[in-house]
Amino acid sequence: MSVTTGALTKVESDALDNLLASVDKSCFQSALRRLHTQFNIYANTSPVPLPAPGLLITTEIRAQCELYLPIADIAAVFNHLYSASLTYPPIFSSTPFHNALSWADCFAALLTQFQFSANPARLLESLLADRVLLRRFLFASFLPDRFYGGIGRYPGQQQFIRELLTTRKTATLRCLDAACGTGEDSYALAILLSERGLPPKHVRIDGWTLEPLEVWSATHRRFPHDQPREELLREATSSLLQQGFGGRISFRCVDLTKSRLYPHLPKAETAGVGLFDLILCNGLLGGPIIYENNQLSQTVSLLAQRLAPGGILLAADNFHGGWKQQCPQAKLRALFETHGLQYIDTGEGLGGLKPD
Repeated sequence: MSVTTGALTKVESDALDNLLASVDKSCFQSALRRLHTQFNIYANTSPVPLPAPGLLITTEIRAQCELYLPIADIAAVFNHLYSASLTYPPIFSSTPFHNALSWADCFAALLTQFQFSANPARLLESLLADRVLLRRFLFASFLPDRFYGGIGRYPGQQQFIRELLTTRKTATLRCLDAACGTGEDSYALAILLSERGLPPKHVRIDGWTLEPLEVWSATHRRFPHDQPREELLREATSSLLQQGFGGRISFRCVDLTKSRLYPHLPKAETAGVGLFDLILCNGLLGGPIIYENNQLSQTVSLLAQRLAPGGILLAADNFHGGWKQQCPQAKLRALFETHGLQYIDTGEGLGGLKPD
């Protein structure tokens, strides 16, 4: 069944307007002149090809680009744009400018729709002139494809949950998708529970992430920068929402590295608040986002505290690559056990059981 996405509803538009700010274009005029000047010197001096879609970035191209058009200068301007465009402090580490070796490398990482000029000043001018294009650019910057894998990216973990449901008799199931991103794993879990016969009224799924744009995309199943992806998600979840699961899935911003989730409430009032039977924490622990020892321990501790007795924490990843050398699974398993969780074999990733 094909699902038509269409224009944003008023509710969707109003929620997005709360995240986006009006940009004062005059604040960028001097930066535009500077970037134009730098680019013209680069274009008239460099003997190697300028950045272009599909161009293989060689060491020579990178060096020439960095010599005349330093990525630090460009990143500073676009970080200013991000800050001016959003109503909350941006997480710059998500953007294509963060850790880019040169403007040529950054250009290569942009979506095709933003690769219309090798001159970064031209991109900036276009974004300042077109609010719709700017909105797409913001989503492309803070929801990069490298963070996600779509619905069903952890089949081994899903099979473990299926088997768990056959042996675990419970009237209700309270679930948390920690580090939910744009919500695909949350919806995949709801689809799995629906297929196993759990009615919506017996299910509760919370999704937590640090990025407000992810919360918006997950809540409304919208990707302004990627219509094919949006259509796939809406098609995969349309039946789920028709069954009434929409009201049983919610998303919000939560910082998992904080020592307390409810800092405004006394500990006595939060002892039994927000306990979950099942917690997923995929693609987060031991990767480029949370890898420092204290943050890792704090995050595992917080998640263990949020488990109900008999609850299970599942953690998997399939895109951390070399990070696994710095934080091997044995290290995460030891952290689970340190914080009172018994190791369980899940077939994919890691599992921890909180004793009754």
